Amino acid sequence: MPETIISRCEAKGLRMTGQRRTIAQVLQDSDDHPDVEELYGRASALDAGISIATVYRTVKLFEEAGILDRLEFGDGRARYEDADRDHHDHLIDMNSGEVIEFVDPEIEELQEKIAAKLGYELRGHRLELYGVPTRKKS
Repeated sequence: MPETIISRCEAKGLRMTGQRRTIAQVLQDSDDHPDVEELYGRASALDAGISIATVYRTVKLFEEAGILDRLEFGDGRARYEDADRDHHDHLIDMNSGEVIEFVDPEIEELQEKIAAKLGYELRGHRLELYGVPTRKKS
């Protein structure tokens, strides 16, 4: 079982207050890419004493500790996801803002080939594709 966000924070020596634990749990339970406003809404539903300033500070702390990845998809909102998730890429629907996660072995192989061709060993990458649907979703 993968380590939780809370256990990784504790392992890094971060002081985990009750509110930080709530925010970490909300992040752990998220299967999307929430921004601070969304995190605040979810966390404050669990603990009405959490302020948006606390969420901003906590997210920044987790990001600096390498617990969270900050994602920017060109919509002016910083979004967050667990930095310890399995590798994946993103397709962003420019109409709705929906973020679709995907993994494609051909893309992964092509990136390795390009890096090697240019004389590099690939150590990581982030791929974001932006598009609009070619047909209406039913």
